Amino acid sequence: MKLVDAPRCPYCARVRIALAEKGLEPEVVEVDLSDRPQWLLELNPPAGRVPVIDDGFTLPESEVIMEYLDDRYPERPLLPAGLEDRARARFLVNRFDDLLGRDYYAFRRGDANELEARLASLEVGQSLYADVAYVPWVIRARDLLGVSLEPYPHVDEWLARLTERPSVAAEIAVVATL
Repeated sequence: MKLVDAPRCPYCARVRIALAEKGLEPEVVEVDLSDRPQWLLELNPPAGRVPVIDDGFTLPESEVIMEYLDDRYPERPLLPAGLEDRARARFLVNRFDDLLGRDYYAFRRGDANELEARLASLEVGQSLYADVAYVPWVIRARDLLGVSLEPYPHVDEWLARLTERPSVAAEIAVVATL
């Protein structure tokens, strides 16, 4: 398996964490997002976005890749066992932009937004699948954007628990290099 990756990309972080949770070590092809190679534009048109995996076929989009990995390697599941819990986890990931993403990027741009309200109401610890989908942005908000998690003890405690997982600790180490 090959992973087209960019360390600064939180969508790639989702996939790196999921792969680590599955115990998989793909061949990594790192790209510079400020100078996307032509082959990436051809691999994932039109914008040449990452992540992309090649596992005998090309598959882009972090959410789709996470689901594929869970189906392909079910031994260490990201999704919970129960049908309702699986649906809830997928719902949380599907609504990521509404629940955190849009406000994270607005905050990063310096726009007035509701990031604090989003963190205050963020549903965390629902499933490993949803945790993996959200944690890259929470790490980056804290470590790169200087957002204190202290006013959000449920998020702060959730991140502390996740940091005990080698997959998440490795991502924190990646963010420290950015």
